[in-house]
Amino acid sequence: MATRAGTSVLLIEDDVDLRETERLLLDDAGYDVVTAADGAEALRRVEEAPPDVILLDMRMPVMDGWTFARELHARYGDRFPLVVVTAAEDARARAREVGARDVLGKPFDIDDLLLTVEQNATAH
Repeated sequence: MATRAGTSVLLIEDDVDLRETERLLLDDAGYDVVTAADGAEALRRVEEAPPDVILLDMRMPVMDGWTFARELHARYGDRFPLVVVTAAEDARARAREVGARDVLGKPFDIDDLLLTVEQNATAH
């Protein structure tokens, strides 16, 4: 398995419990994890420390995933691999709407989360 040390993940999720669970799983797997509760906070995090991969929830208060993705692309182009994390039935369509590289359906298992992050961080 590829080394995860030094690989940064920006996790954007408004559900506090899910965000903390994902953060712990990724942290335990060796990733450097930064979290944000909404798109506005996430844009600040990108400015502070550019991530290797971004996990993006779509439905959030303040700034939703669509608005975040639009602003991210306007500022940085396709510099950051974006993975949509959603429970929507049309998850692939949501990912295409925002120019995401990949999609992870909710609920997901731990192995799927880790594999998705690893594949998208190493493809960066």
